Amino acid sequence: MTEQIFKSLPFAVTACDQDGIIIYMNEKSIATFVKNESESLIGKSLFECHGEKSAEKIRELLKTGSTNAYTIEKNGQKKMIYQCPWYKSGAIAGLVEISIVIPFEMEHFIR
Repeated sequence: MTEQIFKSLPFAVTACDQDGIIIYMNEKSIATFVKNESESLIGKSLFECHGEKSAEKIRELLKTGSTNAYTIEKNGQKKMIYQCPWYKSGAIAGLVEISIVIPFEMEHFIR
């Protein structure tokens, strides 16, 4: 049921296990990151897809359970990236990354 909820969301959801192995990608994540339709990134290491600086950050997040949030501009789009741990039996089991296309100019409210 939960996988069905995430499957067709209009933003990318990617999850890895404690070793950085990709265990889930929703449709938007696949469309964003998979270059060849016959290829699958499930079972691949995040460390193969990232440079050393990013790999170091992934290791830190997996170790500490902290979150990482930032915006990027890529291919003419601005995106918010949010990376956080997911837990199993109270222990860090891996990371989830959500990548959402956002407007370049965006309202901000203080409530």
